[in-house]
Amino acid sequence: MKFGIDRLLTEPSLRAPLKGKRVALLAHPASVTSDLTHSFDALAALDDINITAAFGPQHGLRGDKQDNMMESPDFTDPVHGVPVFSLYGEVRRPTGQSMGTFDVILIDMQDLGCRIYTFITTLLYMLEAAAEHGKSVWVLDRPNPAGRPVEGLTLLPGWESFVGAGPIPMRHGLTLGELGQWFIDHYKIDVDYHVVAMEGYQPDAAPGYGWPADRLWINPSPNAPNINMARAYAGTVMQEGTTLSEGRGTTRPLEIFGAPDIDARAVIAEMRRFAPQWLKGCTLREIWFEPTFHKHVHSLCHGVHIHAEGTAYDHNAFRPWRLQALAFKAIRRLYPEYDLWRDFPYEYEFGKLAIDVINGGTGLREWVDLESATADDLDALCEPDEEAWVEDRRGYLIY
Repeated sequence: MKFGIDRLLTEPSLRAPLKGKRVALLAHPASVTSDLTHSFDALAALDDINITAAFGPQHGLRGDKQDNMMESPDFTDPVHGVPVFSLYGEVRRPTGQSMGTFDVILIDMQDLGCRIYTFITTLLYMLEAAAEHGKSVWVLDRPNPAGRPVEGLTLLPGWESFVGAGPIPMRHGLTLGELGQWFIDHYKIDVDYHVVAMEGYQPDAAPGYGWPADRLWINPSPNAPNINMARAYAGTVMQEGTTLSEGRGTTRPLEIFGAPDIDARAVIAEMRRFAPQWLKGCTLREIWFEPTFHKHVHSLCHGVHIHAEGTAYDHNAFRPWRLQALAFKAIRRLYPEYDLWRDFPYEYEFGKLAIDVINGGTGLREWVDLESATADDLDALCEPDEEAWVEDRRGYLIY
């Protein structure tokens, strides 16, 4: 199969509308071709494309910022001599000055298929800026490594943020190109928009489902190291709103969770007792780990590794958001007074708990904290949202 970038590079007819235009690129470290050349270099090497600027999302064009909420500066690319504008630095939305450097912007970003992953918010902001300034937006489409399944609560009105671009569930099941068209229709954005679609993409095909088995994985952000993380992320990202370590400072971030003061064996046992149906499609493994930075730095943590991989992996049965919600519930039941929710201005949102910003409302946290709440109660809360989204997105599926 071919990703959007590979089709643009190998099919001159696709590039023909770009002739004579000033072209910018919005990309990150995983923006590479099939032979692992970075898209910036590959496009700059073409005689019929004039690259005049580049943009980098959170963590930067080069992936230089390891931790969360670390800003990147603007700079001039030393190889190609064009300005590189940060969309996670002094600004989150592109400025008028930066929008004046191009006519068409190519967006080539590997997404994780999760509402909280900030690249989709950057896509929305670029679409809105392009509409305002009369620019064209082309998305060079890439697979959604989490595939087509949908899960989680829909973001509620008033909870929009940099990790909440709109009323979609946590796990949305769209590619970036598909999601861009949904944004345009939902927000009524008047912009010239094109998707360079993938060729031969089969999101429901085993064994990779959302990711083709013959394509190497490159970290789109520093703590997105593999397909297992991408599959688990719609659940494990919620740990950023808790006092639990999500594995930052280890080699398996956002695949694991733990803390120095929990009994992971007891947590797994309680998860199995409370809602065994939410554990399907993966394997849980007791682990010990010591983060080298971030939460619980240099403290030995007892934890759990979520394996959405190997022979036990069932793509359609695995439900990472419910799985992580279940882990929170188990901890709350075992340790009723546990200081679980982290209170800080997550993504610069003040006056709201981070776990609520992440989930786009208070529903998940309230379910965890309510002693009498059952697994059926959470299903009843989110299933209508999931069913509505599956129907809403139907008209946007390209593949």
